[in-house]
Amino acid sequence: MNLQSRPLRQVTEIENTFITLSDGCRLAARIWLPQDAEQHPVPAVLEYIPYRKRDSTAPRDESMHPLAAARGYACVRVDIRGNGESDGLMQDEYLPQELSDGVEVIAWLAAQPWCTGSVGMLGISWGGFNGLQIAALRPPALKAVITLCSTDDRYADDIHYRGGCLLNDNLAWSATVMAYSSRPPDPAIVGERWRGMWLERLENMPFLAANWLEHQRRDAFWKHGSICENFSDVEVPVLAVGGWADSYTNAIPRLVAGLTSPVAGLIGPWGHKYPQLGVPAPAMDFVAEMVRWWDRWLYQRPGQDLPALRAYIMDGPDAGEGPDHRRGFWVSEAAWPSPNIDSLALHLSEKGALSESAGEEAAMAVASPLTTGLGGGRFYPKHGRVDLAVDQRTDDVGSLVFDGEPLAQPLDLLGAPVAELEVSADQPQANVAVRLCHVGPDGASHRISVGVLNLTHCESHEEPAALQPGRRYRARIVLDDVGYRVPAGHRLRVALSTAYWPMIWPSPEPVSLTLHAPGSRILLPVRRAADQEPVAIEPVEAAALGGFQLLRPSGTVRRVCQDAVTSETVVEHADDTGLKRFDSHGLEVALSGSETYGIGRSGPLSAWARTHWTTEVGRGAWRVRTESTSAMRADAKAFYIEAELIAFEGDCEVFRRRWERSIPRDHV
Repeated sequence: MNLQSRPLRQVTEIENTFITLSDGCRLAARIWLPQDAEQHPVPAVLEYIPYRKRDSTAPRDESMHPLAAARGYACVRVDIRGNGESDGLMQDEYLPQELSDGVEVIAWLAAQPWCTGSVGMLGISWGGFNGLQIAALRPPALKAVITLCSTDDRYADDIHYRGGCLLNDNLAWSATVMAYSSRPPDPAIVGERWRGMWLERLENMPFLAANWLEHQRRDAFWKHGSICENFSDVEVPVLAVGGWADSYTNAIPRLVAGLTSPVAGLIGPWGHKYPQLGVPAPAMDFVAEMVRWWDRWLYQRPGQDLPALRAYIMDGPDAGEGPDHRRGFWVSEAAWPSPNIDSLALHLSEKGALSESAGEEAAMAVASPLTTGLGGGRFYPKHGRVDLAVDQRTDDVGSLVFDGEPLAQPLDLLGAPVAELEVSADQPQANVAVRLCHVGPDGASHRISVGVLNLTHCESHEEPAALQPGRRYRARIVLDDVGYRVPAGHRLRVALSTAYWPMIWPSPEPVSLTLHAPGSRILLPVRRAADQEPVAIEPVEAAALGGFQLLRPSGTVRRVCQDAVTSETVVEHADDTGLKRFDSHGLEVALSGSETYGIGRSGPLSAWARTHWTTEVGRGAWRVRTESTSAMRADAKAFYIEAELIAFEGDCEVFRRRWERSIPRDHV
């Protein structure tokens, strides 16, 4: 029976129930399930995250979980320990406590009279991470997973480090988690306990930026929860989903290639969103996609196996005008790695050329301005075009650039470009950023992909080693995976820089990097056209979110300011969700935050980062607010980070705490 002809079942919502764990901690859950599920049990689908089912994710949850429930599933949203109305405390991401709690929740679900005993896990970002990690623990009732915008490698491909470089998002994400988790539970659910629960959370709030900054190399801290350490631990089927505009897409081809269980990958044009809400458009009917996956693996209904990878090929550059939409087309690959992908080697020559033949022996130096990278957009994109990369010409000026000839015909890329460089540096620590761009006939430079590497990590992320100035090193930089058609008449460009601000923290000293030819090249994953069935993914309008009134407007801005007096460049990202009042229970919630990054011409030690968050929760006369700030700077030896959290009940301050830490630089 196809989805369109299947009768829809009436759905019952359990707005809140508590799942009691073996240690007495109660986790708050919201459940949608067919009304007749106790007479005709259904599989359960768990989404297990810290983001407050009562308000923060409620509009999104209501756009998909009831629809899946009507097709024969019990959809369950659980807030992890220490968040929302759940008891207990949260100390960090993906700790053994979180994962063992998840295993207990799965067992509880399987034992309910309305459940068949089969459970799936669904999640985006945090929930995508812990879905894979819990699958690796092999709870008996877990039969399948859908993971979105997640990773298999917490060090190499998360929000903390890339290529051994420190991401500024390490501080920003710590600040975001503090803001999210510092909010109180709703008294309408937990009663008079709310205040004691809230104050306990505030008193025990972790300073996560310090936790993460203490681990600047790939040690046991990051290996925990990285399923790439042993892909065979995951035995259940996995559907891995993401978008080219997101920062977590690289894991999907690795999961498809590495997992030994049934696995399929799906990559659209979107950012960090569920595909039914996807921007840039086109969105897709992801609820139908989920139901087909659950039908196959939770009900064990026969169905056609999915190809190894379905991917949206973005057809040329984002024009930057009109609706937030990327034109393109879908393709599929029956296997990954695919026999349809060829590796095209293009050499970086002494004349600034990009060609299939190696040039003569030459040495080319680059010492980029510290602000190189301003055109790179936001590492963690959430809001469509405002977060994405813009014209690269300003960044190209600060880079060592190599251009190819105009293409005689379109060139399709699918996979990860790889730069193989022979380099030497004049300092014991140096970073390199490699951008693959294409240049249109009008001269505009469009970023296709980017990769970064801390050269002290050339040999190992576990045992970095100081560079010997002047010594030649072989560096391999894997750029972000991409699905992209470069138009005919456009040129390919490779640009190398020693800075990529504000995505990565700068080296402690100004760096001059020398590139040696003919030992340097880039390998491009060129897709050959193949005779294939069309990929049946129809575009849809993004799902509408409702269930609330917007009392204060929302908005997102990105600003770059250059001070002519101080010679300082400041980048600001500001996000405001607006003030929402939820129709079903009257709770009013708002979050607004900013990330600000500054750097001057005096040198890399002028760099600084600051964040600020305001959260508001209330109903009637009951009002609670938190204000939190974080900041970071560095000298040649150490990072200096600080944070402050202040909480108010009405206009009365009820809590204040400050953290200050200095953490030695470890080859960063």
